[in-house]
Amino acid sequence: MDSPWLIGFLILSSYLLGSIPFGVVVSRLLGAVDPRSAGSKNVGFTNVLRVSGKKAGILTLLGDIGKGWLAGWVGTMLLHQESAILWVALASVIGHLHSAFLGFKGGKGVATALGAVLGVAPWIGLTLMGLWVGAVFLWKYSSGGALFAFAMFPIVALLFHRSWTFIGFACVVSLLIWVRHKDNLVRLLSEDAKSLHVESRKILIIQECMKTLPRQ
Repeated sequence: MDSPWLIGFLILSSYLLGSIPFGVVVSRLLGAVDPRSAGSKNVGFTNVLRVSGKKAGILTLLGDIGKGWLAGWVGTMLLHQESAILWVALASVIGHLHSAFLGFKGGKGVATALGAVLGVAPWIGLTLMGLWVGAVFLWKYSSGGALFAFAMFPIVALLFHRSWTFIGFACVVSLLIWVRHKDNLVRLLSEDAKSLHVESRKILIIQECMKTLPRQ
């Protein structure tokens, strides 16, 4: 039986670790633009890459994945109860989403969540990463790739025959990611609607043109 004090300490430590805004820290150290003041104003990898440059973006990605991985790995090393380990991993994601150092605001959690999953279940984490990268390569849209990968998280957990506790963890993490991406989701749906409208207009124009052709 794990000590409640140890569990509590690790959850708090994991939350504070997750709260470290690597996007802001890296940008300041490199003398680059503060991601909170440009682009989408998000502190995550994608916006840092866009406004602060490739080096800052890569370092931010490594930092965000790393803090999630460290929290999950330490939990697995020091605790025995699966539920306690998963709470520690989850705390790092919550810390990134609601950073204590940014007025309880934060990023969208994708990289930190991937890191946390890699820390507690490496093969599942690698599978999610592969799904994310593959979806981004296919659709050329980072947020769409993230939403797809985490929508698949509970299904991947089932396919790996994980416990219902872990599947519950997967559902919670997926929900957090999707809620955090609600604005991106609205934009994606809006773009699809516009695309559908354009295609409908094209069809109508073609039909009108066909009517003007002389009949045989």
